[in-house]
Amino acid sequence: MTSKIVIMSLCAALVSGCGSTVKQTFDLSPAYKSAAAVKTPRKRLQILVANPGALKTLDGQDIVIREAGGSVAYLKKAQWSDRLTNIVQMRLLQALEDTGHFAGVGRPGDGLNANYQLITDLRVFSVDVDSQGKFANVEIAARLMDDKTGNVRKSHVFSARKRLEGSGNANYAAALDQAFSVVLQDIVHWTERAL
Repeated sequence: MTSKIVIMSLCAALVSGCGSTVKQTFDLSPAYKSAAAVKTPRKRLQILVANPGALKTLDGQDIVIREAGGSVAYLKKAQWSDRLTNIVQMRLLQALEDTGHFAGVGRPGDGLNANYQLITDLRVFSVDVDSQGKFANVEIAARLMDDKTGNVRKSHVFSARKRLEGSGNANYAAALDQAFSVVLQDIVHWTERAL
């Protein structure tokens, strides 16, 4: 009797494993590296890029859809290539490094003698569906904090909205990527000017 239960359990496990679907996986593009940015004189400042804060809805691999009335859903059979907060942190770090503006850019724990920290919060990172259509909506709050004193030097909220054209997972991810690219560039330029 016991051997029959074990065999039935193994069969059930194999069947459920076969039924799982593979999700399309998407990434966010690195910032465009302009020739003008590379020629910017290097400052002796070092900056840390903290992992962004986010509500649980945005702190995972799911691609968020916000519908009219405030309900939240996830794009079916689609995911980010890593936790969204990790991807945003890495893209911010890469973009700041690519400017050539700073002597060092890293994450907390990288061993830098940092002058400032770039602290961000993901407020919105979703495709919003309403009576006007579908829009990729990205909003990130940023603060520049003096790493020695803990004082916030500057803060600003950056946002971008991109109308979604077409349907399908790739179009949803592409619209979010385009909106994020605008916000990413704005944060980098703002940080360069502030420091």
